[in-house]
Amino acid sequence: MEYRRLGNSGLRVSALGLGTNAFGKRADDPTSIRIIHAALDQGINFIDTANIYAGTESERIIGQALTGRRENAVLATKAGLPRHEGPNGRGSSRYHLQQELEHSLRRLQTDYVDLYQIHTFDPHTPLDETLRTLDDMVTSGKVRYIGASNYAAWELMKALGTSELKGYVRYISTQTSYSLADRTPELELVPMCLDQGVGIIPYFPLAGGILTGKYNGEAGVPSGSRADTDPAFNRFLLEHNIKLGEQISEKASAYGCSPSVLSLAWLLARPAVSTVIVGATSTEQLEHNLASLDMKLSDDMISELDQLSDSFRHGKPFATYRLD
Repeated sequence: MEYRRLGNSGLRVSALGLGTNAFGKRADDPTSIRIIHAALDQGINFIDTANIYAGTESERIIGQALTGRRENAVLATKAGLPRHEGPNGRGSSRYHLQQELEHSLRRLQTDYVDLYQIHTFDPHTPLDETLRTLDDMVTSGKVRYIGASNYAAWELMKALGTSELKGYVRYISTQTSYSLADRTPELELVPMCLDQGVGIIPYFPLAGGILTGKYNGEAGVPSGSRADTDPAFNRFLLEHNIKLGEQISEKASAYGCSPSVLSLAWLLARPAVSTVIVGATSTEQLEHNLASLDMKLSDDMISELDQLSDSFRHGKPFATYRLD
């Protein structure tokens, strides 16, 4: 397994991380636990979850799976997106974050989180309040490092500037949608992260499965796929996305690999990327994606993929999650 520094911090994370959004939803408890154990056995140490995944079930399952193996994992969770409809049920206020951290710790059966991430920028809470709260969490020992998610480049830069000005702990990473189907981070976020030493953690690296080729052709939505189990995902099945998936499949065939492996290998080679979150609903899927670590793309191959996906540097991001 290849390990990389998360941003400019001393924390080392596996180049492929395990995404757990499907745990407790598209993967039941026994399957999810097998996947976590298989990931740890293969050297994957970065496990990413959130307090809202599968209605908190993802955190609960991870807590069970890490019993006796907690020290093998760099455990990351998030808070900030809506948890409930109450007046303080969302956002990054001190009230909400402290409450949600305690709940996450109980579900995860641990007394600390390695990386605590703000799930999205909160325009209704002063950054100073959020960052001071996170600083206190690190001082308390309940959190070791902090990260952002779904921040625009200017929002992240403002947070880093506030931390520097006030002497607060600093974001070491940011999560963003990033893939061949979404290269919008390259316009502003990637240069900013390279300049400031912030590690990028791409989510949706396979565009929710579009880059695996499963939605190619006229066969419709495969049974058990994300689009099948989550009808809201169908908003991503746009013509230009499907066409890109078909083109990537053709390239992968010519290169002698799967489109998933090719797409992940391209992303792993991008500047500022520290670890790529890859979800799995079976151990076989996890094993397949691990092959991307052994695939080294030539300059010509990278250039071809860059040209093929150049239009995806512009326009709207593939996905982003924001507070109203």
